[in-house]
Amino acid sequence: MSKDNILLITTDQQRFDTINAWGNQSIFTPHLNYMTAMGSSYTSCYAGCPICVPSRTTIMTGVEGYESGVTSNGSHTAFMQKCTKNRVTLPAMLTDAGYQTCAKGKMHFEPARAHYGFEQMRLPLDYMREYDKKQPFARPKIHGIGECEIEPVLSTVEEKDSITTWIADETIDFLETRDTSRPFFLWTSFTKPHPPFDPCRNFWELYANISLPFPVTGDWSKTIEDTPQGFLAGAYENTNMHLLGTEQKQASRRAYYACITQVDYQIGRIFSALRENNLFQNTWVIFTSDHGEMLGDHHMSQKNLFFEGSAHVPLLIMPPQGRGLPHNLKVDHLVTLADLYPTILAIAGQPCPKELSGKNLLSPSALQKDRLFFGNSLNRNFCVMEQKIKLVYSAIGNHTLLFDLNKDPMEQHDLSAAPEYADIFQRLWKLLLNNTHCYTPEALIEDQFITYDAPHFPGDMPGRWFGFHYHDYSVDTFH
Repeated sequence: MSKDNILLITTDQQRFDTINAWGNQSIFTPHLNYMTAMGSSYTSCYAGCPICVPSRTTIMTGVEGYESGVTSNGSHTAFMQKCTKNRVTLPAMLTDAGYQTCAKGKMHFEPARAHYGFEQMRLPLDYMREYDKKQPFARPKIHGIGECEIEPVLSTVEEKDSITTWIADETIDFLETRDTSRPFFLWTSFTKPHPPFDPCRNFWELYANISLPFPVTGDWSKTIEDTPQGFLAGAYENTNMHLLGTEQKQASRRAYYACITQVDYQIGRIFSALRENNLFQNTWVIFTSDHGEMLGDHHMSQKNLFFEGSAHVPLLIMPPQGRGLPHNLKVDHLVTLADLYPTILAIAGQPCPKELSGKNLLSPSALQKDRLFFGNSLNRNFCVMEQKIKLVYSAIGNHTLLFDLNKDPMEQHDLSAAPEYADIFQRLWKLLLNNTHCYTPEALIEDQFITYDAPHFPGDMPGRWFGFHYHDYSVDTFH
């Protein structure tokens, strides 16, 4: 019996509440809606370290960031080289199992051209090199807005020349020229909606008359000054969100939504290629994102944090058509990006090389209501969650917040001092300390977190980095 193909589609920096079929009636996502209707929605999926490289490392290895020590964008090389040498990265496992393995789009590996088990790779670096040769006919990314800035801007190329279209073109090219004697594992990794928020003009125009949700604030974040400043450190360092007015924030949101819709429409082209090549009948399609984007919630932007906008991501799994598996199924149990590794291996009929924290999501036993979630970002921001009660802690400023997502899904009410939550607060705090002591003892001294001074309002962070890349071909961070 031939093995099924596996297509993993990821976006970069797409938060959980940006799918029309999941309830957002301000956004156009017809092809994510299709996946929702034809498959399963995992509506409580979280990134254990909501930063690009740690999340991608987790997808590649099934190991959470706090377990591997990969909790920043500059810390994964030694771990990935070890996993590749032992042939336990996801593409290495699948290559050894007879799959044709290919990556198209942003991998954000270090070094940039490391394959880590993939047979083939085409990166945004290749897109930029191609378009360097096409000047002056098409010049992408000359608007001057960088990879961390959140001000809206329009693409400087037409849709046909955009990086989003290029990644879809590369994907379709693989589907049409693959080795048909082998099953395939293809990771299509879109760079958007990661900043710059620079949709092509036609997608920006789609949202001209659409009312968009406003950022949320809470009783602990009524004003920027009221908000615990340690949680704002990353936004202060790399963006101007704290300076934007209401209309400016909505303009950024409009550009962000437009980037997501532009990706979704290209997914439609990929689905057409699957259908035209008779691949829907034997191909699993999985969609997720590496982390979210705060998008102004609680005056914050970017990722790194364990608030919903940053750590809570979409996850859709669509089985081959005609298999008789449940359609339009919503699963609200806690899952994480670490679950993708054992799930994909199970689809391929391969066992996991060792016991992992991740679970095969196609096994009913994997969906446990009482499952614990631990998060560590940069050894500065930490999280523990159980039964949708979430404790978040920042060592920058020594801030702790507690939320009951069952009653307060957008984290507007801090319960850390509420008498009725005192026992669970103490229990979660102890669990967090124990997990940190086990995996990241360097973050503690005498069983307490090492703390750091919070920035002074309004954002005096040293060494602000706006992340503009144009001709640096040593890093895979073009968006």
